[in-house]
Amino acid sequence: MCRGVSITGMGIISAIGNNVVENYESLIHEKTGISRIQKIDTVHHNDIMVGEIATTNEEFIQRLGLPSDNNYSRTALLGSIAALEAVKNAGIEDMGSCRTGLVSATSVGGMDMTEKFYYEYFENPACQKYILSHHLGDSAKKIAEQIGVKKQFVTTISTACSSAANAIMLGARLIKAGKLDRVIVGGTDCLSKFTINGFKTLMILSDTYNTPFDENRKGLNLGEAAAFLVLESDEIVKAENKKVLAYVKGYGNANDAFHQTASSENGEGATLAMQQALKIAGSEPSSIDYINAHGTATGNNDLSEGKAFLNVFGEKVPNFSSTKAFTGHTLAAAGAIEAVYSVLALQNNLVFPNLNFKTPMKEFDLKPQTEAKHKELKQVMSNSLGFGGNCSTLIFSKEA
Repeated sequence: MCRGVSITGMGIISAIGNNVVENYESLIHEKTGISRIQKIDTVHHNDIMVGEIATTNEEFIQRLGLPSDNNYSRTALLGSIAALEAVKNAGIEDMGSCRTGLVSATSVGGMDMTEKFYYEYFENPACQKYILSHHLGDSAKKIAEQIGVKKQFVTTISTACSSAANAIMLGARLIKAGKLDRVIVGGTDCLSKFTINGFKTLMILSDTYNTPFDENRKGLNLGEAAAFLVLESDEIVKAENKKVLAYVKGYGNANDAFHQTASSENGEGATLAMQQALKIAGSEPSSIDYINAHGTATGNNDLSEGKAFLNVFGEKVPNFSSTKAFTGHTLAAAGAIEAVYSVLALQNNLVFPNLNFKTPMKEFDLKPQTEAKHKELKQVMSNSLGFGGNCSTLIFSKEA
């Protein structure tokens, strides 16, 4: 039996808002969250711009009611905040009322605490508690505890920048296969010196606001964020008379294995992922009304993704835009952040603007949507393209 997959709740925290409503308001008012680094002590302080969340760890700890001796990383704190909002939004009061799982994505894990206390671990017993929060699975474990998923299915996905998209995909497949009735899916990543230094070494960080799909793009702005969605089966939605925000209609994943940190220049991986998502959705390319592009504003990504659009849609590429000029590139959380934005686009029949675009790329005649555009949206596609060639595409629909 192949069951439908409904989205019944969403939660998010990013550089442009502490919840879903605040994020939407920032999107429609073109309020970017990109700024100079404020909270991380790095030698690159004046060299790059990032999408930071203003709230401190201490404020998050107080909000969650955690004991003073907790060992939460910032990644786990962000994820807990977003997941709790999603569960509340879905109106879930008893997490054990049906077969429930959590699929959480991250790439940074507890690195922020590891790098902070690295030189103290063997000398200061007070900070040794953070050794246990370093690994990627720790944030998923803590998020599960916060939302009440106990002794059920909990797993972590880490496929670079496509991680959260793959988490959503896995959750949808588990429901379709009848393995689970409800899955909370998403991703979380904080900013860290480790990430900043790594991307700086790759020479793909911008010293100014990122400009997706612009000929003069200089690179990406890193960001920190978390977002989670509640996926539920047809049976649960019907039995509990639930409001459905949107449906997960299609999904696809492909790996072009082109390079460790670059996508194929011809967009093979993204092309295959989009084609697979359309096939699973039972949709033609012409049925896609808007694409939330991966659009990192790096030379390689925007060229590769643009060529993939042409491979799939030919001369009739739908309206597309990248929202990373708002939030920065949030790594493993990106697919979930943009899944929330895709659902908001569907709900409000609104194509979000691609900020900072001025000059079309010379390789093709493609221009992103630069102003908010109201139009009837029935299906929205969202791309997430990760290092190592891991490309994922999701299709969200108003109809089951």
